[in-house]
Amino acid sequence: MTVPDTPASHEVLEGIRELLPVLRDRAQEAEDARRIPDESIKALQETGFFKLLQPRRYGGAEADPETFYTAVKLIASACGSTGWVASILGVHPWHVALFDDTAQQEVWGDDTDTRISSSYAPMGKATVVDGGYRLSGKWSFSSGCDHATWVLLGGPAFNAEGAPVDFCTYLLPLSDYSIVDVWNTVGLRGTGSNDIIVEDVFVPQHRALSFLPMSKCEVPGQAVNTSPLYRLPFGSVHPTTITAPIIGMAQGAYDAHVEHQRNRVRAAYAGEKAKEDPFAKVRVAEAASEIDAAWLQLMHNINEEYRYACAGEKIPFATRVRVRRDQVRGTERAIRAIDRLFENSGGMALRSGTPIQRYWRDAHAGRVHAANDPERAYQMFGTFEFGERVKDSMV
Repeated sequence: MTVPDTPASHEVLEGIRELLPVLRDRAQEAEDARRIPDESIKALQETGFFKLLQPRRYGGAEADPETFYTAVKLIASACGSTGWVASILGVHPWHVALFDDTAQQEVWGDDTDTRISSSYAPMGKATVVDGGYRLSGKWSFSSGCDHATWVLLGGPAFNAEGAPVDFCTYLLPLSDYSIVDVWNTVGLRGTGSNDIIVEDVFVPQHRALSFLPMSKCEVPGQAVNTSPLYRLPFGSVHPTTITAPIIGMAQGAYDAHVEHQRNRVRAAYAGEKAKEDPFAKVRVAEAASEIDAAWLQLMHNINEEYRYACAGEKIPFATRVRVRRDQVRGTERAIRAIDRLFENSGGMALRSGTPIQRYWRDAHAGRVHAANDPERAYQMFGTFEFGERVKDSMV
């Protein structure tokens, strides 16, 4: 296999910035089609975005996590659905890099541009057999699955007696599953988050990864992928992948709102210009502060974990639970900012096709993702602070 040149992170970000107007113009097209346009996926691929977290051994950049999340935020600021799918598909090379190298070779050996979708919720069932597992089930919400040829599926594993023995992520090629088009929603309509069906398929052992070693940050892929990037906790990387595009949507809503307010005349207030309304200015300032705080806290935490990994040190559990606490808090702040802007936009913003209402719907749709359950994350943090043992796969 000939490995192509590794994309430079700064070049990827510059390419994405140049692409934003095009993605913004295609936002309604994505929503109407209920999937991201193929042209947008191809354009993102050409920037090198999907390889930011991919191992260098397979043509990737092994970029630092902040670069990846910054790219996601930029994309989502132009189109919420595109940002969501980009974030999900973009993080999976990182996850596959944790698997045994035999699995990595199967995914990228012939094509380093291979894309992988996922559905981690335990909706299926695996039975331990000689050399691997027999897997069956239906998984929902596999965002961007129409643009992928592999899938990562979460689920418990049972022994021959029917007793649960593990919880794993299973890696399957397109030939082992089917996609059912069920995605028709009020938000994130363009993500094509359809169902995955698996019917009694054999998954070899090397294409299954237990959550226990992932929670310990001790995985088979580290034998060949030695970058500190692959020593970060799944419970930090994956939830941040969900919050980053929502903050990007908030930024997009903010930009659209400010532009809208510059030219808006408020008929109910005798033709007053919205940009001269002091109360509107206060709401804009509040929203801007919430967005900035969400992003700064999110990146501060993930960078702190990355510094530990770069130093070859174990990431303290206190840091990991703080990452989860502030990740859900970041989503809450982004939603609060978008709500404030939407309330301040007037009746014209309700029209179909306007950016502000689409960002509002998309962000609220992203908010219901399991990774954004604030009470669960806050409870974990409090449990740890009181010296009790925390049990959760999302830490």
